[in-house]
Amino acid sequence: MIPDKIEAEEADLARHMGVFGATLDTFFLAEMGDKTQIAAVAMAAHYTSPLMVVIGTTLGMLIADVPAVFIVEKLAAKIPMKVVHSIAAAIFALLGAGTLGAGAKLGF
Repeated sequence: MIPDKIEAEEADLARHMGVFGATLDTFFLAEMGDKTQIAAVAMAAHYTSPLMVVIGTTLGMLIADVPAVFIVEKLAAKIPMKVVHSIAAAIFALLGAGTLGAGAKLGF
């Protein structure tokens, strides 16, 4: 197994841009083209008030993300990062297996 280099890259990014800038950059790159962005574009095209769509999508993301940030902040000191990586890897493996199984079922 190859050790993660992400933590060193995140620390370097945070040193140069600060925590806010590093988070902004990371979220922008991670969220480009995902289903929430596509839904926001569709809603902005459908409704005549793009500003209200921006406000609604921003508040929706905050409502979904803020509790997770605070919960993880409390648990971060208690759970080893290796356990977090192992759980994340298992979840991704299950999702991948489920996707492959669904594809096989559909004849792909």
